[in-house]
Amino acid sequence: MRFVVIASCLLVVLAGVPDTACWGAANPGGMSLLNIGLDKTGSNDQVSVVLQIFLLLTVLSLAPAILITLTSFTRIVIVLSLLRRALGTMQSPPNQIVIGLSLFLTIFIMTPVWTEVNENAIQPYMEKQITNEQALDAAIIPLRKFMIKQTREKDMALFVDIAGVKRPKNVEDVPTMVLIPSFIISELKTAFQIGMLLYVPFLVIDMVVASVLLSMGMMMLPPVMVSLPFKLMLFVLADGWYLIVGSVVKSFG
Repeated sequence: MRFVVIASCLLVVLAGVPDTACWGAANPGGMSLLNIGLDKTGSNDQVSVVLQIFLLLTVLSLAPAILITLTSFTRIVIVLSLLRRALGTMQSPPNQIVIGLSLFLTIFIMTPVWTEVNENAIQPYMEKQITNEQALDAAIIPLRKFMIKQTREKDMALFVDIAGVKRPKNVEDVPTMVLIPSFIISELKTAFQIGMLLYVPFLVIDMVVASVLLSMGMMMLPPVMVSLPFKLMLFVLADGWYLIVGSVVKSFG
């Protein structure tokens, strides 16, 4: 309880509330109460700190959406989910394994982008060499390069037309708010194309097994139960995880 009170006092101090209110709240024997209000401040630094904390909390709340939509995570997790369905093993591997593998592959693929963001934006900003706006502009450049490389021109032209903006001279002039949805639907299309190719060999096995069972008059035996061992055998003999993961990672260039 005392740790919570001290942490609250630190936030109150950053917000510009007088120190006596904090010491009164931390001291059980005191009569002071903790008051938080919109009082005038004599310094702009206090307001700046509060706004930075507010913006930081906002960014942290949007971090999952940024991780899912602006990186390679979307394509990887969809491909692995479709692979699991094509094999017919609905719960194997579990969702935790699929999401964990997708997350670590995303970190592996996005490491060069994040390294460039750290060198050009985060470190200069931490050393107070650039402002907030300059850091944001420098951080978005590597991410835009990655998204532009994976986005189809057709999808980009669609959102440029929907947004009603002036036709850009080149891809570098495309607004970020237009580039993001274009990148997302391009990733979805690519992921489903890879999933379709994964489904074909396993679908052939299902059709062959179903035809054999039907010709033998074994209509009460589910074909999926018989075809599952053959699909697993094919996947293991072909070293499926090596091929799938390698192909997905190399698809990002």
